[in-house]
Amino acid sequence: MSFHLSAEDIRVDDNHILRARLQSVDGEWRDAEIDLDNHLGNTEGMIQWDGGNFSQSVENVEFSIEGGGEVPVLRCFCRDSEGNEYARDVNLSERISNQDGQFVYN
Repeated sequence: MSFHLSAEDIRVDDNHILRARLQSVDGEWRDAEIDLDNHLGNTEGMIQWDGGNFSQSVENVEFSIEGGGEVPVLRCFCRDSEGNEYARDVNLSERISNQDGQFVYN
């Protein structure tokens, strides 16, 4: 299940820490976080899963729920090795889920 469907107060802090209150299977709300720098990279201006430290070469990181509340999107400007910037986005629910009140990278 997409994490955002069982979450509240979702935000991205410091350009790379995804935080929220996630609902557990027993209905309790738990504070949770996951460091996106452990899972996202920037390869020549493109956001890539299974990378790392993307926040070191991006600017203007924003998070929003889009498309009628169905898509948790991270948007930013990624730089390539020549310093060019590109507007990029990634659907965080492609790889991040809520498992019993904790973020899990799949």
